[in-house]
Amino acid sequence: MPFFSLERLNRELRASLDEIMARVMLRGNMILGEELERFEADFAAYCGAEHAVGVGNGLDAMTLILRSLDIGCGSEVIVPGHTFIATWLAVSQTGATIVPVDINLETFNIDPAAVAAAITPRTRAVIAVHLYGKPADVKALATLTIKHNVALIEDAAQAHGATVEGRLAGNLGIAAAFSFYPTKNLGAFGDGGAVTTNDPWIAERIRRLRNYGSRIKYVHDEIGVNSRLDEIQAAILSTKLPWLDRKNARRRDIARRYTTSLANLPGLVLPQTDDNAVSAWHLYVVRSQWRAKLQEELTRASIGTLVHYPIPPHRQKAYAHLNAGTILRNTELVAAQVLSLPMWPELIDEEVERVVTRVREATIAAAARSD
Repeated sequence: MPFFSLERLNRELRASLDEIMARVMLRGNMILGEELERFEADFAAYCGAEHAVGVGNGLDAMTLILRSLDIGCGSEVIVPGHTFIATWLAVSQTGATIVPVDINLETFNIDPAAVAAAITPRTRAVIAVHLYGKPADVKALATLTIKHNVALIEDAAQAHGATVEGRLAGNLGIAAAFSFYPTKNLGAFGDGGAVTTNDPWIAERIRRLRNYGSRIKYVHDEIGVNSRLDEIQAAILSTKLPWLDRKNARRRDIARRYTTSLANLPGLVLPQTDDNAVSAWHLYVVRSQWRAKLQEELTRASIGTLVHYPIPPHRQKAYAHLNAGTILRNTELVAAQVLSLPMWPELIDEEVERVVTRVREATIAAAARSD
């Protein structure tokens, strides 16, 4: 059983996807056309936001949000220690200073108390990563950012369809960055991303920045980049968007099955749920003090797993300058223990049961050996 199968994921929509790709190719307009306009309108409406701007990928989405807010050299941006490195790279690309803080051990998300302790007069933004699809504590973070006049930005790359008290990710801060990497809950056939916001000025500036700093052909108002969601990817995403809630519902079913069947196993910590928030369940991530042995046993049983993420950004060579002075105990503990089990909506019940059986057997055996 693979950790993820793109072939099975797209099988149900194969005929529709073939048709829309042929339509776009026959039309001949591949960049900044009506398919993108349609997807931007549909995705904004889905998220409950006023605007959506399609860009090249999730990293660009975050970088362009920061640039639209004129965050750069001399600014500080608070980020969680446990996240995919793209969250940090976006800050680095602006020239701003990364301020890493620790995570909550139960949620894996940024700890509001750590954020409060890290805010300084130079802080311009806090990036709330909705890691693994579980929304960050945006209520506590909003209280802090409003008090200190700091921007609250969502990294919603893994949170398509997640909600907090009924409000969807993408409508919980000043702006949100989404990725449409093929394995995401809403995935394209290659790289893709978007920014959602209720601020028309941010939306307009990002539309300009993504297109060489231009809104009128050959007229360039500022130094921009080339980061545009192309027509084929936009058309694919428009076709998939109406299926997102149904697919997320299946993810929730699988998560409930895992949580019920794997409860109370020794040394295995399951992801926590929140009565006020609904996870998109992009990933189902457990913590195990015997991770290496558990992963080995699942591999032997031909069950794919991954570690998200084994080396925190502050321990990466790229950020060696932060290594010496940065102590993030929860982040480092999680990096040593997390394991992602198969989680995609096309898994059938028999496959889910197979994962459960093997995880139970391997965990109980590892606990017995440690006694």
